[in-house]
Amino acid sequence: MEHPLLFCLDTVMVDVIMKVAHVPQKGGDVLADDRLFTTGGGYNAMSAASRCGVSAVYVGTLGTGPFSDLATDSLDRDGISAPLERSTTLDTGYCVTLVEPSGERTFITATGSEVELDSEDLKQIKPKSGDFVLVSGYNVMYEPQAGQILSWLEGLSSEVVVAFDPAIRVADIPEVNLGRVLARTNWLLCNEQEARFLTKKQDIEEVVNQLGAMNIDSVLRVGPEGCWVIQGEQITRVPGFDVRTVDTTGAGDTHNGIFLAQLARGESPSQSARIANAGAALATEQFGPATSPSIDVIQSWLATRD
Repeated sequence: MEHPLLFCLDTVMVDVIMKVAHVPQKGGDVLADDRLFTTGGGYNAMSAASRCGVSAVYVGTLGTGPFSDLATDSLDRDGISAPLERSTTLDTGYCVTLVEPSGERTFITATGSEVELDSEDLKQIKPKSGDFVLVSGYNVMYEPQAGQILSWLEGLSSEVVVAFDPAIRVADIPEVNLGRVLARTNWLLCNEQEARFLTKKQDIEEVVNQLGAMNIDSVLRVGPEGCWVIQGEQITRVPGFDVRTVDTTGAGDTHNGIFLAQLARGESPSQSARIANAGAALATEQFGPATSPSIDVIQSWLATRD
């Protein structure tokens, strides 16, 4: 059976990850205990979906250079297509990530070829009825790209499922852009910090209820405690799993990719969330992003928890 496709606009970047005892003070220095140089960004969600049996398409522009070569190799390994023409002048961007012992992460990002995505590129991408589109808050933050992406989203068939992850800098999304993307969103995928900003509530119960009043189906991730699946007045608490956390980099993206893949495979939202909770938990036991296990590994592991 051919499943719907997942089209991902969240940008693919290279992650330069360093494990540190603490983030240094301004002007300070600290030695890294470990380091990793790997593909991240939107690759996290797409690789997770691909490993769960759903084909992913990267709606972004790769570039020319060593970072783009690394990203291309990663996409190819997971069977992720990247149909848009490459930039001939820019390499793929990168993100320096400092990971503390608690798993907390600090980011510094340098953009690259991904900023060249434009309306002419988007015209080439034509999701069909039943396909999924994953868009990040970063995609609707900066002009002129934000306006072009929003217009493309608004032109999609209503039968295309749009999932929106507002991302950690949700407060920096222009209010009009946030309103436009939410108006086209079928699934809002967010963590506690993002949900509190969107709902203007602090108490988690109030946050959940306010999300239910937004007329958008939502998944509220609450870290190792699992997540809430919210569909209007139908609210389901889906417990998480206790694992030995090494690194939370990309865990939210992994959760998104697995959740959407399971929906595409015909699972119910609550079962999709349970599988996503398990996959994201297992991914945090390894250092670095894009560590999602395959669906067979997830299901075998879940069988031991029943």
